[in-house]
Amino acid sequence: MTHTIGAKGQVVIPKQLRDDLKIQPGQEVVFERRGDDVLLRKAPTATPTTPLKGRFRGSALTEALLDARREDRLAEGTDN
Repeated sequence: MTHTIGAKGQVVIPKQLRDDLKIQPGQEVVFERRGDDVLLRKAPTATPTTPLKGRFRGSALTEALLDARREDRLAEGTDN
């Protein structure tokens, strides 16, 4: 497939390739230089923190700390 680069350096990924690779609007892609060639690939969707997602979910500790602070303020007779 041959395409022309626009005035702003943009090139359209053909629909068939987008469909085959399941590339969606707004999705990131990576350009890699390989000698005189350029390789385009989908950017990885995982980040270094992905395995940690949901692990610290919940607000029990935060709520407990806030409640303790509220009690301290009441005992001290302050509103702040």
